[in-house]
Amino acid sequence: MNILGYLQKIGRALMVPVATLPAAAIMMGIGYWIDPNGWGSGSPAAAFLIKAGAAIIDNMSILFAVGVAYGMSKDRDGAAALAGLVGYYVLTTLLSPGAVALIQGIAPDLVPKAFSKINNQFVGILTGVIAAELYNRFSQVELHKALAFFSGRRLVPIITSFAMIVVAFVLMAVWPLIYNGLVSFGLSIKDMGASGAGIYAFFNRLLIPIGLHHALNSVFWFDVAGINDIPNFLAGAKSLAEGKAVLGVTGMYQAGFFPIMMFGLPGAALAIYHSAKPANKARVASIMIAAGFASFFTGVTEPLEFSFMFVAPLLYVLHALLTGVSVFIAASMHWIAGFGFSAGLVDMVLSSRNPLAKDWYMLLLQGVVFFLVYYFGFRAAISAFNLKTPGREDEEAPSALGFSVPQAGGVAELAQAYVTVVGGADNVVNVDACITRLRLTVRDADRVDAGAARTLGASGVIKLNRENVQIVVGPKAELIADALRAHLNASAGSGAAPKPPSAAPNPVAATQTVLLAPVTGEVVALEDVPDAAFSSKAVGDGLAIRPTGRLVVAPCDGKLANIFSTNHAFSLVTDNGAEIIVHIGVDTVKLAGQGFKRLMQPGGQVKAGQAVLELDLEFLAANAASTISPVVLVNADEFGALSAKASGSVVAGQTVLYRFGPQ
Repeated sequence: MNILGYLQKIGRALMVPVATLPAAAIMMGIGYWIDPNGWGSGSPAAAFLIKAGAAIIDNMSILFAVGVAYGMSKDRDGAAALAGLVGYYVLTTLLSPGAVALIQGIAPDLVPKAFSKINNQFVGILTGVIAAELYNRFSQVELHKALAFFSGRRLVPIITSFAMIVVAFVLMAVWPLIYNGLVSFGLSIKDMGASGAGIYAFFNRLLIPIGLHHALNSVFWFDVAGINDIPNFLAGAKSLAEGKAVLGVTGMYQAGFFPIMMFGLPGAALAIYHSAKPANKARVASIMIAAGFASFFTGVTEPLEFSFMFVAPLLYVLHALLTGVSVFIAASMHWIAGFGFSAGLVDMVLSSRNPLAKDWYMLLLQGVVFFLVYYFGFRAAISAFNLKTPGREDEEAPSALGFSVPQAGGVAELAQAYVTVVGGADNVVNVDACITRLRLTVRDADRVDAGAARTLGASGVIKLNRENVQIVVGPKAELIADALRAHLNASAGSGAAPKPPSAAPNPVAATQTVLLAPVTGEVVALEDVPDAAFSSKAVGDGLAIRPTGRLVVAPCDGKLANIFSTNHAFSLVTDNGAEIIVHIGVDTVKLAGQGFKRLMQPGGQVKAGQAVLELDLEFLAANAASTISPVVLVNADEFGALSAKASGSVVAGQTVLYRFGPQ
């Protein structure tokens, strides 16, 4: 894996512990709201909330060690998380001031100050990465039968503890240099005042594409270099009384983000929508509305930023510059508000009563100005440079390969055809699949013929970057992936385009088909599913459900065509040719089967209401990107518009989710 790819992997893993921050922010924010002067001494309820939130904020380094180890492990196993915890305690104990004094044989007062700050997020991340790599390398090792008990996953924490002894001796020499460098960087920015805050914010946004903004944030938001902006702000009057905070200064590395998250990025979303081609506006609207609302309400910006950062990098640089300007203005004017998670409406409301929040309402006025700046700036840039933002993509030229659209059967020949579509065997590094998508790692994404893929029946081709491509092929994705792997070597270098089979079209239902809810829960519009392949209806039409029940049942009579190997999704084919997909959660393929129990085997006939899967809702809520579960009619174009769509609460196997077929 290249360096950038590895850094992205670390960035993704960091989102596991970072996801705990909203809980801490809400608890501490409400606690200090209830008792802003006594900091919990005047209210048991406030003390309870403040201490509960502090348990997370004060232990972020431990959470980073555990979360990164878990997130980077190959199968997200608890043994990796345990290894991260063991490694962290061994490393920080050996590098504590008292231990360093004993090991080096020096007086305690001569121990470098750097070791008093060893319990920090940087060390947590380092420990997590090492623990994850050791887990990935040694979790399958089998020892001699005399030591068999310590084989496999049990071996990893043991190896990690010994590895941390070596790391501790290295850091004993290196950590003071690293620490002093971080402190110097932080202090140089801190000493620049408002200008430094603006520079920090610019790099904060610029590092998001590679996922390293959290490392930079830790210098300014936490206690790596003594700035500690977030905890000092959340502590409010207590920080003021203890001399840890300055009114109008503490919080300046946070305040200027509010106008961007709450107003600027939604303005960008509106500009992208208005710039889309007329035929694509409905699709773009569904994506931009959801992403814009998330940014405004919660401060979660990635869905919106990732929609244009790669397709129009000029806009992303403009966004980073404007963020720096916004933070600079807020810091210069001493307009202060803070957050525990991100700069959205929730944190704005929670921070408004904090005694360190100064003229916070002016950030709302600043936000209105930035909404206009983003909207008109983005529209002008998109038009002037003909940027290919969502909805402005070039029309794909028809393929010259001469493929006919495949129908039922012929998966082996279809896979042979896909060898040519993806640029030949020599272009393919890895083939994987979700229930509806081929997930390909390729050497050059430009060699993937999107037009040919559509001719073969694919409903969408998503080129994430130069090396990662997803092809939406419907419920046969896993079968095609298996056959594609088998044919890659034989097809490589042949240069010929194998001809896929032809077949008669699927029959159209003569009567309406009733689809029952496969799981108990709340109905969600398909456009609101946080996955572009579903929300854009590239996979098919339907509805989604946010599950509250554990059993997932067959929504109708038919053949249980496939249950994905990780048990997170299955497909049904009815007697009249309808192809139904039930997909539990978003990106749940990454959970490697955890949280799901298979109750049936594919290949046989099922009746509506028969249990197919059992869910561990607590695990999915904690680990899935989203539990919203699409229930999609893949070949909806053959059956006409859906009718009798449900809303509100539905009961598995009882409530009609929707109908399809002739009226």
